[in-house]
Amino acid sequence: MLGVTDLPTYLAGLLLIILLPGPNSLYVLSVAARRGVRTGYKAAAGVFTGDAVLMTLAAAGAGALLQTSPLLFGVVKLLGAGYLTWLAVGMLRGAWALWRSRAERDEREEPAAADPQPRGEAAAAERERPYRRAVLISLFNPKAILFLVSFFVQFVDPGYAYPALSFLLLGALLQLGSFLYLTLLIFGGTRLSAAFRRRRRLSAGATSAAGVLFLGFAAKLATG
Repeated sequence: MLGVTDLPTYLAGLLLIILLPGPNSLYVLSVAARRGVRTGYKAAAGVFTGDAVLMTLAAAGAGALLQTSPLLFGVVKLLGAGYLTWLAVGMLRGAWALWRSRAERDEREEPAAADPQPRGEAAAAERERPYRRAVLISLFNPKAILFLVSFFVQFVDPGYAYPALSFLLLGALLQLGSFLYLTLLIFGGTRLSAAFRRRRRLSAGATSAAGVLFLGFAAKLATG
């Protein structure tokens, strides 16, 4: 079918790939838990856009370019690690702000659930720009291009006259699987959001954990 071979094996591998935790899915879950379904889908749309760009580059041969140019590959890796570090620092700062706001609220003895999304949090949601952040998280991952090339090529018939169509089909299946998985994360995250809004300590702890994980992703990308 359009030059794709061994489709069942591809779908099995695709399932494992999608379920592996990564910065994209973690960011979507974090946004959905903190900001709700609508903002979660904005982040998911950013992931789809970034992944679509990477798949296009992979089909066009950018993966081979990065593979044959160690200097270029190293530069892109360092840029990606730097951006993930910047995101992690922002998350940790946000967690600290939650701890401070909780302490100030306790001092004033205000009810915890009086405002489901305080003005400060609404302003933070506006500044965060989840779509743009999710796009950049995807794009600053040169290993994803190399992975897509090395993974997709196993299921493309070398004798097929239009290999770009094969890549398009494989990419469309990957995007569909990612959409279903991120949808589960988004609606699971909104359940967490109710608990986060009632308990600032829980929200701050979860944001801190996400920040630490992003630091880990940055270190892995820079040193791997």
